[in-house]
Amino acid sequence: MTGIVDYGVGNLFSLRSSLKFIGEEADLIADPDKLRLYDRIILPGVGAFGDAAKKLRDTGLGEETVRLAKSGKPVMGICLGMQLLLDKSLEFGEHRGLGLISGEVRPISETIPKGLKIPHIGWNGLDFKPHEIFKDIKQGDCVYFVHSFHATSCPDVIATTDYGAPLVAAVAKDSVVGCQFHPEKSGEVGLKILRAFCRLG
Repeated sequence: MTGIVDYGVGNLFSLRSSLKFIGEEADLIADPDKLRLYDRIILPGVGAFGDAAKKLRDTGLGEETVRLAKSGKPVMGICLGMQLLLDKSLEFGEHRGLGLISGEVRPISETIPKGLKIPHIGWNGLDFKPHEIFKDIKQGDCVYFVHSFHATSCPDVIATTDYGAPLVAAVAKDSVVGCQFHPEKSGEVGLKILRAFCRLG
C-alpha cells in the first residue's frame, strides 16, 4: 500500500489513477502521523521549490518523510518531489531541501545550449544504470518531462536524458529514489517504473 504525500502542491489525480491502474492501493496523506502506516511513500510536486519546502516543513510531512526514509522505507520523489530530496535549491533564492540525497537544484539554462526552449517539456529517452525501478524497461525508452531546473553536483545519479546536454533524470540512494520525469504521464514505460517501485519494501 502506497501513501502519497499531500502537502497542497500539485494535482495528484493522475498519479493516484496510474497507481490504481497497476493494481496498487494508494491514499493521499496530509497527516504526518499516518505516513508510517504505508509500505512505501511517494512525494510528488509541481511549482516553486521554496514554497513546497516550506509547506513540507510547516505540516511536519517533510520531517516524517525523512525519518521514514532513514529507517529504510522506500520513498520516491517525482519532478519537484525529486528536487526536494536534495540538499538545496537555487530557484529564486536559496532554499533548504530534505537532504536525503546529496546535490543541489539549479536552472537548466546554465547547462543546455542557448536557443532550446525552457521549460524542457516533452518526451526524452533515458540512459540509465541498473536499478530496480528500471528492471522492466529498455535503454532509450522515453518518458515525459516538464522542468526548468535540474539536479547538479549529485553523486547518486542513476539516469540521464539528453536535451542538448546531459540532464539528471533520476537519482537513488539506499531506499530513496527520485525521478525528474513524470512516470504517471509516461505511458506504459512510466507504469512499468511505478510498478517496479511498488515491488520495493
